[in-house]
Amino acid sequence: MLSLRMELPCWCVLLLSCLQSLSAHNDFFTSTGQMTDLLYTEKDLVTSLKDYIRAEETKLERVKRWADKLDTLSAAATQDPEGFLGHPVNAFKLMKRLNTEWGDLESLVLSDTTDGFISNLTIQRQYFPTDEDQTGAAKALLRLQDTYRLDANTISTGALPGVKHKSQMTVEDCYELGKIAYSDVDYYHTELWMAQALKQLEEGEESSIDKVTVLDYLSYAIYQQGEIERALVYTKKLLELDPEHQRAKGNLKYFEFQLEKQRKAAEEEKQKDEGVAVKKEKKTKKAKKNISNHVIPERKKYEMLCRGEGIKLTPRRQSRLFCRYYDNNRHPRYLLAPVRQQDEWDRPYIVRYIDIISDQEIEKVKQLAKPRLRRATISNPITGVLETAPYRISKSAWLTGYEDPMIDKINQRIEDLTGLEMDTAEELQVANYGVGGQYEPHFDFGRKDEPDAFKELGTGNRIATWLFYMSDVAAGGATVFPDVGAVVWPQKGTAVFWYNLFPSGEGDYSTRHAACPVLVGNKWVSNKWIHERGQEWRRPCGLSESD
Repeated sequence: MLSLRMELPCWCVLLLSCLQSLSAHNDFFTSTGQMTDLLYTEKDLVTSLKDYIRAEETKLERVKRWADKLDTLSAAATQDPEGFLGHPVNAFKLMKRLNTEWGDLESLVLSDTTDGFISNLTIQRQYFPTDEDQTGAAKALLRLQDTYRLDANTISTGALPGVKHKSQMTVEDCYELGKIAYSDVDYYHTELWMAQALKQLEEGEESSIDKVTVLDYLSYAIYQQGEIERALVYTKKLLELDPEHQRAKGNLKYFEFQLEKQRKAAEEEKQKDEGVAVKKEKKTKKAKKNISNHVIPERKKYEMLCRGEGIKLTPRRQSRLFCRYYDNNRHPRYLLAPVRQQDEWDRPYIVRYIDIISDQEIEKVKQLAKPRLRRATISNPITGVLETAPYRISKSAWLTGYEDPMIDKINQRIEDLTGLEMDTAEELQVANYGVGGQYEPHFDFGRKDEPDAFKELGTGNRIATWLFYMSDVAAGGATVFPDVGAVVWPQKGTAVFWYNLFPSGEGDYSTRHAACPVLVGNKWVSNKWIHERGQEWRRPCGLSESD
């Protein structure tokens, strides 16, 4: 026993050294790359837990079963951490385990006099994901559900496209999602996930959550969406299981009263003058006709493009897109070894460079960026202050050319191929997207109503964007341009380039673009924002606004 107690502090030191890198970060759910560290942390925790179990095996059989389950899970996950966390359900469950379930375990073990493991776990829990992380991961699942039109059962069974590590959700997982939606007054998703929890309970899944609790949430969520008859049906089911449920008994009377009130109102409506009804019908038809002529909202177009739906190029426009070997007007570096360039879209003109960054360079960039990844921010258009936003779910880091010769080499390559000056460009930004990671529609350049957007830089507006794809993405994660219908899918080792400004210096509003949510996989990108200053002779001004 003495030797075991001497070992526990050693485990503490090892685990704390592992967690020091995590302590500087929060918002774990916004970066899949950083979440991989949590898998190793969890694996170390399981090892420490098993040491404790060996000392208290006879008293703590329940804890031993828990550790065995997590030991198996951690062993599988750490074989391919990014692939494992590429499945959004695995990422959500990781957040849930570390934020909620380990805390429950702590309460169980505190009843024992041996506090070695508890003190170890308590110290480490200060570095664990927070409620915000768990909620963020849950909301990401809901966002993926909406964007890609997935039903709750598809997500719960883990049957997502391109998955390598299939993972199923328990009743507790579904219930937790429903509760988070309920807390957000999101009764639509509350209904979907409480219904899924109920379905799994009715199929015989064992759970600490009972049907009465689920039905209570479900009936209320349905009522809040205006479907009183369905709410009444589920309330009656609840009372069959628990006839003394006070809230359900009150709801039953209220729902019946409301339905009777609706029936009386409907009967009175029928007795109204037929002429008025006819006029009303014509007016309704006319209103419907007008609605059908409305432009599709940007949000809907964005989601359609993310699913691979929406606008397609006409055959005539498609015939004008080509692939070529490109040397940028016989540039010395590419004269003997031109790069492959392919047209992705015509207006705005978007080109892709194939095999333009090597695997070795990608790993080096990720290695440099990962320790300094921080939650990506946006500039508040009113205050100018940098702040996080729910429509940008990722972490980013900035790499300068003097930090490593390879970064300088990459910057030079961009200059050689675009012909644009890099001395006034922003540093290379590296981004890693988290669970359901996305960046909703935005402009890269500063508009006329944002005259001070890049004033501090003193290099003018963002004239162009260069975007490296540093990973393949199993499903989702496209770059889309909602106004024109362009869709560019991630392809590891490639880069896309487009101009944000016309030669006249006016902004090209068709370049408004977005990063679709990552459904399955891990998305790494890096980008270079190129500015106006220094391009006077490289890209001369046009004579008209649209030149």
